[in-house]
Amino acid sequence: MGTRRLGALLLLVAACAVQAQEPIRVGSKRFTESYILGEILAQTARGEHKAGLGNTAILVAALENDAIDVYPEYTGTITNEILHTEERLQLGEINRRLAALGLAASTPLGFSNSYALGARRDSALHAISDLARRPELRLGLSHEFLGRRDGWPGLKAAYGLPQQPRGLDHGLAYEGLAAGEIDVMDLYSTDAKIERYHIAVLADDRHYFPAYDAVLLHRADASRRYPQAFAAFARLRNSIDSRTMVRLNARAELDKVPFGEVAREYLGGGPAAKRTLRAALFAPDSGRLLAEHLGLVFGSLLVAALIGVPLGVLAAKVGWLAQPVLALTGLVQTIPSLALLAFLISLTGRIGLWPALIALFLYALLPITRNAHAGLAQVPRGLLQAGTALGLSSRDILYRIELPLARETIMAGVKTSAVINVGTA
Repeated sequence: MGTRRLGALLLLVAACAVQAQEPIRVGSKRFTESYILGEILAQTARGEHKAGLGNTAILVAALENDAIDVYPEYTGTITNEILHTEERLQLGEINRRLAALGLAASTPLGFSNSYALGARRDSALHAISDLARRPELRLGLSHEFLGRRDGWPGLKAAYGLPQQPRGLDHGLAYEGLAAGEIDVMDLYSTDAKIERYHIAVLADDRHYFPAYDAVLLHRADASRRYPQAFAAFARLRNSIDSRTMVRLNARAELDKVPFGEVAREYLGGGPAAKRTLRAALFAPDSGRLLAEHLGLVFGSLLVAALIGVPLGVLAAKVGWLAQPVLALTGLVQTIPSLALLAFLISLTGRIGLWPALIALFLYALLPITRNAHAGLAQVPRGLLQAGTALGLSSRDILYRIELPLARETIMAGVKTSAVINVGTA
């Protein structure tokens, strides 16, 4: 009996050890700054980085469904897109409201990535209020900023600005500012090109723009489940100022240094070695990623063919079903991939293989179904009548006459779906 108890105790200790060794799962969005911050968090806590999962809705769904534990977010995004309020909330109030969702925000990283105005450093402009005394200044603002209620219209009213800005593509605005064709442009306060183009970010001295302070958004129980990881995260509190974040973004976006190496440099790992094409192609995880990609593509394609061809046959045989079937399969093509993925993550309660597989299957369904329907519709009626005259059953006519004649058209649909899946996966 004592031996059994000892064995059970050892198993319990081993299970606890395995659980304690599980790495914290860090998510990130699909833009440069989020990738870098995700790498910094993962390397700091020796966790697993699930990079580039998608937009805010997808990341929040991943948190709620226990697919990830933490990801870098901004207070302005939390209040606007998660809490759905335009109030300017402090971190304490944000956490009070997040508690109802089982989430929490902590560990301010030290910088804010908000809208800002920028000018050349030799312009003698220091704050947005300086613009009110300089009506001759030429402003080149992005069309998005001009159209946003919290963009130019509100800023002009708050500061009493007399200028009439011109709409300008954001990428061209940098060149225009450097060439002296405009004097002021809009930007994000941690934009990678700020240092490259020697831009001075003007102080928002009337605090018009809401704060987008970088914080960690995580499950409410994450700090209890991963105490060592959050102890490591605590060392990052207020450790990244805006200029540092600009430099990190520039290393990745302009110098083309991989995100993981940018994070390693920041954390004191020394300068990153130049990564060659050969090293990228034959990286340790290349085989795994290739297998995952091929599995997603061909797995979803196989299921789409097994369902799409019978659907096309049904639509061809039952006339009144053709329009609804083709309309429903076509409707899926109009849904943006990120929106569909966010919905499927919420529906399945998980992130990763299954939502992606279902999404690819749905996108692959239309070409196969449509071509199966079209292929059967193009079979000459005379051949069908000849088969009937020979005493063939409807099943025999389908398998011996219609499907063989429609094969080329059906395969063209399968090939189209394969191309769609390769590009989307």
